[in-house]
Formats: sequence, C-alpha cells, structure tokens
Amino acid sequence: MLANAVLLIHFALVLFITAGLPLIYLGAAFGWAWVRAWQWRAFHLAAIVFVAMESLLGIACPLTVWEDALRGNRPNVGFIERWIEGIMFYDLPAWVFIVAYTGFAALVAVTWVTVPPARIRHKI
Repeated sequence: MLANAVLLIHFALVLFITAGLPLIYLGAAFGWAWVRAWQWRAFHLAAIVFVAMESLLGIACPLTVWEDALRGNRPNVGFIERWIEGIMFYDLPAWVFIVAYTGFAALVAVTWVTVPPARIRHKI
C-alpha cells in the first residue's frame, strides 16, 4: 500500500515536471497569471535540476529506491501500478537519460528568460 502511494507521488512529480513546461508557454499565450508565480516556477526549475543532477552523478532517484525497497521482489503489482511504471520507467542506456534530463533542465532555465516569472512586489 505504501509502495503504491510512493509510486503515485513519483508519478505526480513526473507529471508536474513534464507538463509544467508546456503549461508555462500556454499560460503565457493565454494570459494565465499563475504560470508566472515565482514560487511555482522556482519549484519547477529546482525539481528538474535535481533530476538532471541525479542522472549526471549516477544517483538513483530516492523515490524509485524507496518504492523498490517497499515492494521487495515487486509482488502483487496491480494494473494501475504496472501502467504507471510503464510510462515512467524505460530500459535505455544511462546517457539517454542524462541528455534528456539535462536538455529539459536547460529548456526550463531558458524559459525563465523567455517567460519570466513575476517579480514579488511588497506593499509598503
């Protein structure tokens, strides 16, 4: 049960990172103010930079390690869990992930310039 919760949190984080970038550009085009929220954008950038650094340093994602430890030999994996894992985990060489994560992180960083977050204004 806890392993499934970790998997769902992991999936939500992956969705946040991957869907966040196109949403920023869509939001800029349609005038959605929330896509320029500094805290949201900072968390988005920090999340993908963390993922890219993990891959560059050869470190396994803590959520993956935790889920694997909770599952043991992965018994009783249900349909939804198998489906989510099929979306999230691929058997490819490490360099593919390093290039993908680092390139995506660079694109998110460039987005700070092309669609800058709103500056915080303090009321006096």
